[in-house]
Amino acid sequence: MISKLLIANRGEIARRIMRTCREMGIGTVAVFSEADATAPFVAEADQAVLLGPAPAAESYLDIEKILAAAEATGADAIHPGYGFLAENAAFARAVNEAGLIWVGPPVESIEAMGSKLGAKEIMSAAEVPTLPSIRIDPSDEDAVAGAAEEIGYPVLVKASAGGGGKGMRVVDEPGELQAAAEGAAREAAASFGDDTLFIEKYLPAPRHVEVQIFGDESGQVVSLYERECSIQRRHQKIIEESPSPAVDEELRAALGEAAVAAGKAVGYVGAGTVEFLLDADGSFYFLEVNTRLQVEHPVTEEVTGLDLVRLQLEVAQGRPLPEEAHDPGIDGHSIEVRLYAEDPTNGFLPVTGVVTGFALPDTVRVDSAVEAGSEVSVHYDPMIAKVISWAPTRTEAARVLAAALRKAEIHGLVTNRELLVRILGEEEFLAGATDTHYLERHDPAELGRPLVEGDALARHAVAAALYAQSRRRRAATALASIPTGFRNSPSQLQVVSYDTHAGRIDVGYRFDRGDLVVEVDGKPIEVTLVEEHPDGVVIRFGAVQAPYAVRSDDDAWHVDGPEGGVSLTQLSRHPGAEEEGVAGSLLAPMPGKVVKVDAEVGAEVGKGQVLIVVEAMKMEHSVRAPADGTVAEVRVAVGDQVDADAVLAVVDEAE
Repeated sequence: MISKLLIANRGEIARRIMRTCREMGIGTVAVFSEADATAPFVAEADQAVLLGPAPAAESYLDIEKILAAAEATGADAIHPGYGFLAENAAFARAVNEAGLIWVGPPVESIEAMGSKLGAKEIMSAAEVPTLPSIRIDPSDEDAVAGAAEEIGYPVLVKASAGGGGKGMRVVDEPGELQAAAEGAAREAAASFGDDTLFIEKYLPAPRHVEVQIFGDESGQVVSLYERECSIQRRHQKIIEESPSPAVDEELRAALGEAAVAAGKAVGYVGAGTVEFLLDADGSFYFLEVNTRLQVEHPVTEEVTGLDLVRLQLEVAQGRPLPEEAHDPGIDGHSIEVRLYAEDPTNGFLPVTGVVTGFALPDTVRVDSAVEAGSEVSVHYDPMIAKVISWAPTRTEAARVLAAALRKAEIHGLVTNRELLVRILGEEEFLAGATDTHYLERHDPAELGRPLVEGDALARHAVAAALYAQSRRRRAATALASIPTGFRNSPSQLQVVSYDTHAGRIDVGYRFDRGDLVVEVDGKPIEVTLVEEHPDGVVIRFGAVQAPYAVRSDDDAWHVDGPEGGVSLTQLSRHPGAEEEGVAGSLLAPMPGKVVKVDAEVGAEVGKGQVLIVVEAMKMEHSVRAPADGTVAEVRVAVGDQVDADAVLAVVDEAE
């Protein structure tokens, strides 16, 4: 029996596992790095143990420290979550040898599936359809080129130990191949400690469909149906759903049969996912087996009514799968979106900082890593939450989820919220016609543009200004009932200026003997302040009335209204001179570690040429020459840690 569970992970999955443990009366132990000392998952655990510094290699990937934490707290079981050591056979073996219960599949299953190449061989023997692939050594350029030619372009360079889009590169032509192989190897080594690569045939427009399987120690393996995960960026999923709109009953049965065969081929026990690529003609090909719980497991829970973490804990204790897991049926439709701290309008660049506000409507399920006050650091994946809807139909599930995201209060960081809202309402998505190239056909910069624009932006600015004056009056120690800017003889308007994503907005207002006069950028608009309260205002613009929630952080004002949320920066009435940067500077896109420098002083470079590569949030970010020219300065070396916007190099533009 499990009495106390150590969760060898962090963030939202740690909190998710703790939730089920509380329902089952199981004690919980969190392990954490110095960077996560104040994270919500640490506070929610019954006990917590500091592992070490922020780098994962010194904390979440240190097997000895995790086992020592289990011993110190008296934990009798370990759940690895996903990522980090979740699919590490050596960790699973060490847990077993320490006399602890491992909440995961057998070591042999992890080893069999840990190598994507080995897994493909096992699946072929089990008559599960697979794509052709060849193992490569990045240092042997001729062999790499030969393998790609044999398979035929386009190809996918892929880390054998990879996952989550790490260590993967699509290559369309020979000239891109070697750099892709070297980059994938570096990324795989950094993320998984294993730089083994292979080349696989790349399907031009497949769907990504996966099947949730569950096995127990009696040898039973069941399918809990499919999930659609085709909408991805950088080979990482951002929207998942169950059931797939592309799968009918006949195809569902075939996918389930293949997935169960895959599980039985490796003696699978516990939760696992068999991933397939689904071609337009209905044929499907084995991709990999994830020997762990998946990020997107909530959509399966929502449509089957099963708690997959509970099932994991039950099976880990030697119990058989319950009757309800054998044929649960599919009830309605569920969609999950991954809310990332990243900027879709800037190449999905990850964002760091403090979440100053975080709240979503109770119409959706939220599995969150953060709360107001949480910090998103450079050290880990930028996903801050998963937001999940359920409804009787797919269309309604999309509508409910989009509405909840639009009404969400997410302050302090740029996120992909706008992108998600627009995808959920986009025609191709609603038609169920997506594939893995969806974001190549639909510009992420366009989908990710702010939800609040034009007249709506002006209304949000007015709400901020009127709320601010109301707050000042509430805080006043004398004559609090008199509106800000009151004059016996009304004259000019009070003016407050904001910097917005669309430029400067000037809001002027005056309370003229009980009447409110408002101008935006010098133009009068009809405004009635209906109600003011500590959390916002209710305003009628013309004939239409709506509530606006308003929060402030110093000069930043966060306004959430019916069209969505927006952040405004109040401009000082006495602005200072702006510091000028050095022309041609290459700036670090975010804090990180320099892993490659291909720039030498005096070298001639072309516009767009990659000169420096910075690793941050488990991803590599290329810094390119802004124009044709000559490298004038190189200020960093491989291994340097750099801050956001640090000057890495300077290129003198050619005349």
